[in-house]
Amino acid sequence: MSLETRPKPLVDNWNRPFWDAAKEHKLIVQRCTETGKCFFPPAPVSPFTGRPAWEWVTASGKGELWSFVVFHQNYFSGMKDELPYPVAMVKLEEGPFLLTNLADMTAEEAKIGMKLSVRFPGGPEGFVLPQFGPAT
Repeated sequence: MSLETRPKPLVDNWNRPFWDAAKEHKLIVQRCTETGKCFFPPAPVSPFTGRPAWEWVTASGKGELWSFVVFHQNYFSGMKDELPYPVAMVKLEEGPFLLTNLADMTAEEAKIGMKLSVRFPGGPEGFVLPQFGPAT
């Protein structure tokens, strides 16, 4: 597996803080200041109120495996050498879901509901891609 060959994330004004925090091995999400609920992906307004009343908060980095699928087809040329690989939906303790890859485990070891924690193993062109593996 080579994280350096993976597709580079598309960065915009709303998700830039997320990617900057990942470089520092921090997982951050937005939290609505009116409801206290966290959300992801980053957005200019809270999905709970429709207003720009939110703040960035550091997430615990803990969650559970909510769902996953194993890719057997080559959708991304930079990941061809990783086939087959799992793509996972992780429900963070803070509430939002994060689409990611599993680290330090195989698809055969993945079990829906298992406790996971974030890892920051690297990524392409200076990016750090948060991934999740068995809880530590």
